[in-house]
Amino acid sequence: MFAGCHTALITPFKNDAIDIESFEKLIAFQLKNEINGILAAGTTGESPVLSWQEHNQVVATVSKMTQNKCVCIAGTGSNNTSEALTASHLAVDDGADALLLVDPYYNGPSSQEIRKEYVSPIAEAFTETTIIPYVIPGRTGAQLLPEDLALCYQQFPNVSAVKEATGNLDNMRRTRHCCGEKFTILSGDDGLTLDMMGDEEIKASGVISVLANVAPKAVGDMVRANLAGDSDTAQKLGDALGPLFGLVTVTTQEASPFGDVTCRARNPLALKTLMQLLGLPSGSCRRPLGKMSPSGLDVVIEAVRTTWANNPEILQPLVDFFEVDIEARLDDPANHKELCYQSY
Repeated sequence: MFAGCHTALITPFKNDAIDIESFEKLIAFQLKNEINGILAAGTTGESPVLSWQEHNQVVATVSKMTQNKCVCIAGTGSNNTSEALTASHLAVDDGADALLLVDPYYNGPSSQEIRKEYVSPIAEAFTETTIIPYVIPGRTGAQLLPEDLALCYQQFPNVSAVKEATGNLDNMRRTRHCCGEKFTILSGDDGLTLDMMGDEEIKASGVISVLANVAPKAVGDMVRANLAGDSDTAQKLGDALGPLFGLVTVTTQEASPFGDVTCRARNPLALKTLMQLLGLPSGSCRRPLGKMSPSGLDVVIEAVRTTWANNPEILQPLVDFFEVDIEARLDDPANHKELCYQSY
């Protein structure tokens, strides 16, 4: 059920409120391009800056529009188990097919505590719903280890998948070893998806993708080709998508009055900048995320230029659906001015 490509959908804002009309259009774009699933209110959807009321609104909208069309995964994780249980109740009531539980952030529970005090209570409360732990220690400062994940799976069969974003292939191999062949491993890093699917000791089944926001057909086709055993086609698509995969995090060196500073534009900042650049209804990120640097924006523009010049088929579905002129958008400086800070 959870094999394939699932889009970690952005949350569009207008005047700092959720733009439901644009949100519904973005969901329709995903459905038209036969995505396997949509993740509502994940990190890419800016869950940290949504109120719980907004969070529930996002999940309900995705669940309603995806019913009988594709899988709805609801991001209901928290660093507060009580909050996560409440959010999970609402998501299940709205019809979500699965719950994504990011490791508790900042308060830093051990792997054993994550298993006993967080994943297990939620899995026990929703035995008919798939539970997908989301392991991303680079953001959370905590990590559910493969051994504890396997113990969850043994006790609660509905904990049957993981979104793996450690960037550590050995950790993924350990997950497969502990959890067995029937357990589903999903990539949480677009650029590592083919490596994870092709590694016989990992055997990932697909991806929860950031770049599928703008290229759902291409990312979906890449995953489907790999699942079908056509690794050559999958690799060709992966190579074509490479410049865009590099936008999940954009790192630049910026000159400050006190010397150079490393600037990391982390997801979804570069993605939303890309979407605004192309004229998609995304809006900007909510504070404290802000804008990219001029050099960061140059990286985004160059990635789009390269993709459009060498592999226009990657972005053609976007052009057709949203009726945008990519070359005109890229060449008009007026489209760039508001997308970046003008100085450090």
